[in-house]
Amino acid sequence: MTAVVEVRGAHVVHRVRGGGLFTRDRLYALTGADLRVAPGETVGVVGESGCGKSTLARVLTGVQRPAAGTVSFQGRDLWAMPPAERRSVAGAGTGMIFQDPSTALNRRLPVRRILRDPLDVHRRGTKPQREERVRELMALVGLPRALAGALPGQLSGGQRQRVAIARALALDPALVVADEPTSALDVSVRAQILNLLLDLRERLGLALVFVSHDIQTVRRMSDRVVTMYLGRIVEETPAGRVTGGARHPYTRALFSATPGLLTPVDPIPLAGPVPSATRPPSGCPFRTRCWKADGRCAESMPDFSAASLPGHRYRCHHPVQEDQPAPDTSHQHARSHE
Repeated sequence: MTAVVEVRGAHVVHRVRGGGLFTRDRLYALTGADLRVAPGETVGVVGESGCGKSTLARVLTGVQRPAAGTVSFQGRDLWAMPPAERRSVAGAGTGMIFQDPSTALNRRLPVRRILRDPLDVHRRGTKPQREERVRELMALVGLPRALAGALPGQLSGGQRQRVAIARALALDPALVVADEPTSALDVSVRAQILNLLLDLRERLGLALVFVSHDIQTVRRMSDRVVTMYLGRIVEETPAGRVTGGARHPYTRALFSATPGLLTPVDPIPLAGPVPSATRPPSGCPFRTRCWKADGRCAESMPDFSAASLPGHRYRCHHPVQEDQPAPDTSHQHARSHE
């Protein structure tokens, strides 16, 4: 089956201030990323701030061109296309839902115009057909028709995010990328938006990439969970196995920190901050915070190893054993290996 989107060996490097008076440092936002998203699949992406989640989202939607590697959309290399064709293919085939709907929507345009704008840009249908599509989109996301003339500032946070979701779906995309779509919303509204996304995924057969800091939400929403650390994908795990079956120590630490109602919480502490992306550690970038790290981890970044279940792979020299709890490290501190 042809993937909706496939990224191979993608690198994204930014020039940033701080290298000196006449030079600039290089910030390694994404390093050697490989990811394949199948039709109808939901892939969750987790990791701490600055790990490259949003950069990966921009690469998947064709907004960010990687410095190296390829991005294929439905079997076609996006960056081998002429610019006009790429804008048409990526613009119509992908939809993006951003973190804060209050800044993602044009505050001067009414809801009707916001939803019609993608249809106008890509010249979809006649004017009456576009107006009918706007009504369909509002009904699809549960917005009353009376709000068609309202400005974003007149809507609640949940209503604004529903408008943003409707706009992302306007052109019937094959892929929707949701980048922290509920973090700016009240707790009481988050469940409504998540349930809406789940419902739309089932009804429309969307491929969905869900980026979030909310570990439990990612596990609930996803078929597969991708863990990122310092610009690298370090593990891909079936969502149903991620809590007890993850092999990478970082994935185990992330999911151990989430509270549980039925089982006691035994979090795995991570000592120290995330290293700088301008000067990443040698070898495995997680080694400076990992309780299992040794000299081998400083020498080389491990290749992907396959776990016992299909769709599960990880990059670690000393993986946690499957179906076994990670050791209690509450009395230890991860050592910094220079």
